[in-house]
Amino acid sequence: MSKIKQLAAKRRESAGKGAARAVRREGRVPAVVYGAGEAPVSISLDYTVANRLIYAGHFLTTVFEIDVDGQKLRAIPRDYQLDPVKDAPIHIDFLRLGVGTRVWVEVPVHFTGHEASPGLKRGGALNIVAHSVELHVLAEDIPEYITADLSGLDINDSVHLENIKLPAAAKTAESGDYTIATISPPSGFNEQAEAPAAAAAPAAAPAAKAADKK
Repeated sequence: MSKIKQLAAKRRESAGKGAARAVRREGRVPAVVYGAGEAPVSISLDYTVANRLIYAGHFLTTVFEIDVDGQKLRAIPRDYQLDPVKDAPIHIDFLRLGVGTRVWVEVPVHFTGHEASPGLKRGGALNIVAHSVELHVLAEDIPEYITADLSGLDINDSVHLENIKLPAAAKTAESGDYTIATISPPSGFNEQAEAPAAAAAPAAAPAAKAADKK
């Protein structure tokens, strides 16, 4: 489960493009907290802090307790905008979280059991189909990642969504047979498998002719 992180913010008294530009000139990032049936709250964040959080990863699956001039707001980032030239954050949207709020989040998949996969030991390659899975889950139960175990998988085997342990009561956008990853055969694997069968075929022909002569 992701930890709730603390985040300091300042309230913005005015909104609009002009006000947002003024905030950026002060070295801060304009943001808004909305949802839970309450009026939106315009805030600003320290630029250095916001930039670090975004590029540290897991930003959109992290729950924050935002301190807005002493008022505590629990929220999760829903979207952020980057400057198209500098890739610097220029605006962030937060969704306010009430008690028991469920949200859709993209959770990364981590893979374990590489050393226990016969297919990988035989030279197969891990072909990742889904690097993340969309979950509908309680905000308090958002995992940092979910784990796909490759143990026992041979060449051409797959791991599916139903093989992965999810948080309690979590729902997914995909069905249980949704493929997460497969073990692909190494180059030339099919040719090697066909070679013994091809070699056995000519050997069977003389025996057949001998039977015909009788």
